[in-house]
Amino acid sequence: MHKLAHVLAAAAAASLAIAGPAAAETWKMQSLWQAGSVNQKVFERFAENVAKASSGRLKIEPLPVKAVVAHNETLEAVGSGVLDGQQSAPVYFAGRDPSFGLIGDLNAAYENPYQMHMWFEYKGGNALARELYRKHNMYFIGGLWWGVESMPLKKPVRTLADFKGIKLRMPEGPASDIFRRIGAAPVNIPGSEVYTSLERGVIDGTDWGTLGMNEDLGYHKIAKFPIYPGIHSMPTGDVAVNLDKWNKLPEDLKVLLAIAVRDFARDMIQSMAVQDASAEQKARKANVELVDWSAEERKKLRAVAASVWKDYGAKNELAGRIYASQVAWLKELGLLD
Repeated sequence: MHKLAHVLAAAAAASLAIAGPAAAETWKMQSLWQAGSVNQKVFERFAENVAKASSGRLKIEPLPVKAVVAHNETLEAVGSGVLDGQQSAPVYFAGRDPSFGLIGDLNAAYENPYQMHMWFEYKGGNALARELYRKHNMYFIGGLWWGVESMPLKKPVRTLADFKGIKLRMPEGPASDIFRRIGAAPVNIPGSEVYTSLERGVIDGTDWGTLGMNEDLGYHKIAKFPIYPGIHSMPTGDVAVNLDKWNKLPEDLKVLLAIAVRDFARDMIQSMAVQDASAEQKARKANVELVDWSAEERKKLRAVAASVWKDYGAKNELAGRIYASQVAWLKELGLLD
């Protein structure tokens, strides 16, 4: 009996080693989304999927923006273990390293989110992102997108030249640099002041979100000439976790998370596309003109933007590799000469 007990104990230990920890592990992950938003609901579905697929071995608590720290403080919070993970946007951290800006939104580059998703999955983007996040004691699992952002404007802007003198609410960084080069006047104001600034004529248009996001905020009541499909911005979201937490996971849970994040990306892209389709119908019924730029004008903007990407790529060695890798992919896609 004594020998049988040892055999059974060894078998149980081996089973636990394969299955991972017996007790469920719960990770606190903070997003950049408001509670109740379409985007946050997609994040919550991702958390539910992980819990079900892992049979409860890994649970994610999907916290909304500012639940623990400010939206631009999650990098430090995850790296130090205050949070276990984030669903944020790399552009928030471009001030720490320009590499975050180039990985987070190569302004005016891509026509749709699947093109950038392919760069991450098949053209080296994930490896470059993981190298960058590792510097902050984090592991980048994968990227996701909410679509090409629309720009609501109070007057029709149909060409690059039409942007001359247009006052645009823009974040500082590459986007503002690009629009300054084409003669626009970027203005940095808080998101909470965008609506009243449009109303009062402080700005003529704004960088904000997708057509559906902008419609929800009522921007089309004032800015009745949104550029759609968008031309200027398609931010990447991240799903990144504390590196020590990641390293302690059994291999099967690492694979499960990688697959779950890829599905999260699909769910976010498609959920926002459904919202945009509804917003498009509402806009047409409200006599809002959706301004669709020609391929020629899009190419002109991309050429100006490329000079700004190059400047940011020169800021450090990793930024240079991220820049060069994406430019090579854009040429393969036929979006750059």
